Amino acid sequence: MKVVFMGTPEFAVPCLRELHAKHEVVAVVTQPDRRRGRGQLYSFSPVKQFAVERNLKVLQPEKVNDSEFIDELSGYEADIFVIVAFGQKIPESLLNMPIHGCINVHSSLLPKFRGAAPINAAIAAGHGQTGVTTMYLASGWDTGDIILQREVPILQRDTAGSLHDRLMEIGAELLIETLEQIEMGKAPRIVQNHDEATYAFKLKKGDGRVDLSLPARELDFLIRGMNPWPGAFITIEKEDVKIWEALPCDEGGKAGEILDISARGLLVGCGKGSLLLQRLQRPNSKATSGQDFANGLRLVVGDSLKNPNRA
Repeated sequence: MKVVFMGTPEFAVPCLRELHAKHEVVAVVTQPDRRRGRGQLYSFSPVKQFAVERNLKVLQPEKVNDSEFIDELSGYEADIFVIVAFGQKIPESLLNMPIHGCINVHSSLLPKFRGAAPINAAIAAGHGQTGVTTMYLASGWDTGDIILQREVPILQRDTAGSLHDRLMEIGAELLIETLEQIEMGKAPRIVQNHDEATYAFKLKKGDGRVDLSLPARELDFLIRGMNPWPGAFITIEKEDVKIWEALPCDEGGKAGEILDISARGLLVGCGKGSLLLQRLQRPNSKATSGQDFANGLRLVVGDSLKNPNRA
């Protein structure tokens, strides 16, 4: 089929890769180049980088509802539009332009976790499985009819980063299977049960704050769900310290109290149980082991992370 692909981040690249190998990609639409990093230099999106390296036609509209862009897109006479983590809402004028409509790859088992951060939300909620959905785009966010779904287990120590990397490859496989079904006229259209919908809103930096008065198991879900971005953190003497690795433990103690310091890490009490902080990072510093972190701040057993002894 002739395909217009719309996507931006790394998650979308495997889908474009598989489309390029098995179909005719007539145009790639991605977000405009943005300034990134400390130097604030313009850089390509991962999707644009892939497309440019393969001499694919790249379009970068500031707004996809621009009339000139819509006219240009219609000229490609694509059979289908594939949208994967594009970053803009697709207007009604594009939804029915191609003969087979617009389809989307979403990293959850819809209607669960509609929205911008479904991978983070699934781990942070403590779910044991998630998955990938292909669906027909509709006017609402992630409300369209489901085509295919594939369940994926969330492993015990998965982070949002590790789960992201698995789902983006599984999503690419499911996309190709979906297009095969559409070409054969056998693709299902399953209306979502909107009463069962849950939402995964766009994350903010503050969403990673760790409250040690909560149970350790809940904090484990949060820490893994916020890794790598926005990153879980605890505030110690006005410094936001990132927590990259931690394990929930059964040992009890006051919330915030240091229960043990060893090569295993820094064990701190929670509202229920405790957390073994294994890898932490102070601002403008490299990540260190829990033990090295404690030694650097001269922390001792019995101190509270809310008010550490600085003698």
